[in-house]
Amino acid sequence: MRIHDKCLPCVVNQVIKVATITGIAKKEELLREVFTYLSKMDFEATTPEIIGEIFGMVKKHTNNPDPYQETRNYYNALFLKSLPEFEGRIEHAENSFQLAVRYAIVGNIIDFNPIHNTLLEDVFARFEKMEHLELAIDDSAALAEDISKAKMILYLGDNCGEICLDKILLKKIKELNPKLRLLFGVRGQPVVNDSIAEDAYAVGIDDYAEIIDNGDGSLGTVLKRTSPEFQEVYKQAEIVIAKGQANYECLNEENKNIYFLLMTKCRVIAEEIGVEEKKMICLKRP
Repeated sequence: MRIHDKCLPCVVNQVIKVATITGIAKKEELLREVFTYLSKMDFEATTPEIIGEIFGMVKKHTNNPDPYQETRNYYNALFLKSLPEFEGRIEHAENSFQLAVRYAIVGNIIDFNPIHNTLLEDVFARFEKMEHLELAIDDSAALAEDISKAKMILYLGDNCGEICLDKILLKKIKELNPKLRLLFGVRGQPVVNDSIAEDAYAVGIDDYAEIIDNGDGSLGTVLKRTSPEFQEVYKQAEIVIAKGQANYECLNEENKNIYFLLMTKCRVIAEEIGVEEKKMICLKRP
């Protein structure tokens, strides 16, 4: 999905906010470099790829290879504490797999990226209302059926904190198919608040899945930029479960059995999918 012109103000707004958060002294120098890049960028590229390039500039100007490390550590630890409560609710549900899917999707709202500016109160309010939250698109039954027959699945993670909810769904996937080879993909380099291998191990994703980084520092999964090892895993996987908007933007045109799990956080993505904003989506790629 190529970048939309409506995405450009969000990209610039993110740069300004990240520059403030990370304490860049000479913001003007960063902005000049960003605007120079934007003036020459490929409009066939995806927004996640472009943000990845720009975040590389942020890391250079802050002289910090991982400006969001403390943020990721904090929110991973915070939501990890809630897992026993969430797991208890899921185990007592009539359809525990579908509820685990919903928890994983609601987890997608845990996004402290400056573009979305999610508040903790909003996040926990949604968890409290979980029993009443419905999926605007619900292909979870088809997902469960595919999982039961699969030999290998690649699950593409998204943000910090959110991966704690992914862990619950990974557990249910393994219960559905204990012999399944399950891999969990993370970013190859720090990029905003997206999860890297360090985060996945910290929250115990390796209890249920093999952790593989994609070798790239873009948001989402820009396949052409990922490592040969990751591309081979992607090719072999019979099912790809892709979390978040960035993965949708990168992979929605792929000829692959992909299930997209996300919250529609902006109008561009909502309109592309054909739903309203702030909706929960479990969508099997047509």
